[in-house]
Amino acid sequence: MDVIIESLPQYWDGFLRTLFLAAVSGIIALVVGTLLAAARVSPVAALRGFSMAYVEVVRNTPLTIAFFFAAVVLPRLGVTFQQFEIAAIIALSAYTSAFIAEAVRSGVNSVPIGQAEAARSIGMKFGQVLSLIILPQALRTVVPPLINILIALVKNSSVAGAFFVLELFGYGKQLANDHGDAVMWVLVGVAFFYLLITVPLGYLAHQVERKVAIAR
Repeated sequence: MDVIIESLPQYWDGFLRTLFLAAVSGIIALVVGTLLAAARVSPVAALRGFSMAYVEVVRNTPLTIAFFFAAVVLPRLGVTFQQFEIAAIIALSAYTSAFIAEAVRSGVNSVPIGQAEAARSIGMKFGQVLSLIILPQALRTVVPPLINILIALVKNSSVAGAFFVLELFGYGKQLANDHGDAVMWVLVGVAFFYLLITVPLGYLAHQVERKVAIAR
């Protein structure tokens, strides 16, 4: 227990870095995932094909491969990063966006097709139908699963610790090496700080789900 109290500065720094990784990656993934979902229902066959291929490949690829590609392959292709955090954000965003795309697409499919047909009948273009009518309704219904995906993103950020990023899990590894006789307490401290992020998000998902259910 003493090791947790003594190492609070390291835990706190790791907590803030994990929060930063999750927040930035989550925002990027939400934008990219929504665009991928829009491409998936687009009337343009090339966009549908690209979106479907991207989502299927990424969703069925281990997250470690995404990190390896961002941290090792991209620099060999000439894309260098001054900080490994950028590579971690790229990997997390690219990976999470595929899951968000599927969640948003399911929300789009839940909107009655008659609404889109009615909008097109009065001369609205595909982009207008999607942004003004379909997506506002779809996003409302998929907020709970989106929050669950973001919770998974927070936990997935621990993989960054294996790629030279000193986030919460990375600091945990260092502390475990420095305090070999108190590894269990070190891991308890790491778990506690992860719970500080995931438990409030889970509670938020539950509350939103209840409100959506009542609205229906």
